[in-house]
Amino acid sequence: MRHSQWLSILVGISLIWPAVDLAVAQQPAKPVSDEFAARGEREARAIKYGDWQKLCFKPGGAKMVCRTSISGTFETGQTAVRIYVVEREGDSAARLQLFLPVGLYVRPGVKLAVDKGTAYKVPFSWCLTNTCIAGDAANPALLREMEAGKSLVLEVIDTNMLSVSTSLPLGQFAAVRKGAPAKIFEQNIDE
Repeated sequence: MRHSQWLSILVGISLIWPAVDLAVAQQPAKPVSDEFAARGEREARAIKYGDWQKLCFKPGGAKMVCRTSISGTFETGQTAVRIYVVEREGDSAARLQLFLPVGLYVRPGVKLAVDKGTAYKVPFSWCLTNTCIAGDAANPALLREMEAGKSLVLEVIDTNMLSVSTSLPLGQFAAVRKGAPAKIFEQNIDE
């Protein structure tokens, strides 16, 4: 008698199972979204920022390229943030590059805002073993805001889906960017 009860239970389950599979398969799939929701936020570890500086490079016979930059380091001495605004002599466009530590969720990119104003997104280009690089053409409006602003807030998402932010000083940015370079590196090529 026991054997027949178990057999009928197994037969019943085997008849119901295909119907359950069919019902699950017919449910509409949830749409996949490119958006994400950070689960919280935190401040970046203590970062000490240096001064803005402008260095220019003049390869033999080519147009000069200037880089206005700032770097921030953790207490350990490890570079935490490096930002470059790269401009070529005679070009109206500039390029913005950000070097950040590995361990970030790269899909959303980097969000920048000057004095809690408009947010600008910069996509990650690639990651190396010791840094991830975000870069794009610099939005002229962002550069104008950086020249007039007091602080640049940089926000990324870490792999724990926490928003991490840091604030960079902009007090010297306009004067350094428009001023003479601290140094020009020239290279003459003899042919």
